[in-house]
Amino acid sequence: MQHKFKKQFGQNFISDANLLKAIVSDAKVEKTDQVLEIGAGEGALTKYLSAAAQKVVSYEIDLSLESCLLGLGLENVKFVFKDALKEPMDKIEEDFDGDYKIVANLPYYITTPLIFKFLSQSKRVKSMTIMVQKEVAQRIVAKPGGKDYGVLSLMCQFYSTPKITRIVGKQMFFPQPKVDSALVCLDINKQQKADGEEFYNFVKKCFSMRRKTLINNLQGYSGLSKSELAAKLPEFDLNLRPEQFSLEQYLFMLKKIGH
Repeated sequence: MQHKFKKQFGQNFISDANLLKAIVSDAKVEKTDQVLEIGAGEGALTKYLSAAAQKVVSYEIDLSLESCLLGLGLENVKFVFKDALKEPMDKIEEDFDGDYKIVANLPYYITTPLIFKFLSQSKRVKSMTIMVQKEVAQRIVAKPGGKDYGVLSLMCQFYSTPKITRIVGKQMFFPQPKVDSALVCLDINKQQKADGEEFYNFVKKCFSMRRKTLINNLQGYSGLSKSELAAKLPEFDLNLRPEQFSLEQYLFMLKKIGH
């Protein structure tokens, strides 16, 4: 179809059949699965999801794509022409009978808020297989010690086990974006070792000034003096920067000094 691409919706479509099949395969979509797609576009991925899954609920914000998508005649797909980021979680999830998987070629501009929304608000997502900017994918899976490691890494790894399954060149999209992408699979951990909101507020404070040592940032969070913090956390060299500490270490610190 002759679609007028809208920059404000971050539209970069995929048409390559092999890549679309690979996304569905990496997401491990089975005939018993219910799937949420965010950003249907012209329905290229939706068609493969429809063939693989029991049921698909597909969100699309661009109303000009409605006739194209409804014209696909996919009987096990429900199209919802709303903004998935603004739609309340209970409204999204009332379309599913139980747990579901997210599979999406995400518009870049909503990637991080959308990941946080589903990780923090949903108890029913089993996995998220999402196409994101390569640099965002690298931050999601980053290990301690590097510049990519931060709040996004810690929160994604708090809620899930993420891995990059493939790097996708920018030439695979139309219109072509300026950067390469990556497909990331996040297998959700149903059991968390702390309250998610409390942990988020904690690590956000710990990384609030990356160039400062962790002990300075911890002072701002806890209200404790440097000597009090050192006494509470003798296991750690708190004069290191925040990116030097692992998820398990941050969980331990929160337990020791949490509010």
